[in-house]
Amino acid sequence: MMFRKMEPRCAYCQRGQRINERDVACVKRGIVPVEHHCRAFKYDPLKRVPPRPAALDTEKLKESDFSL
Repeated sequence: MMFRKMEPRCAYCQRGQRINERDVACVKRGIVPVEHHCRAFKYDPLKRVPPRPAALDTEKLKESDFSL
């Protein structure tokens, strides 16, 4: 499973509600930083925003790159 490899963070926890970019209101711990976590962590996949995919740099491409 993918989420087992990632670091637990209060920003992704079911028990936390994001207040702003830096803080989360946790039911167990109160106001904590987004990178904080505790033993009560429960992953909520809907709270995680995946990183943006890399943009294609078309400036470096040539016609020969598309031929076999």
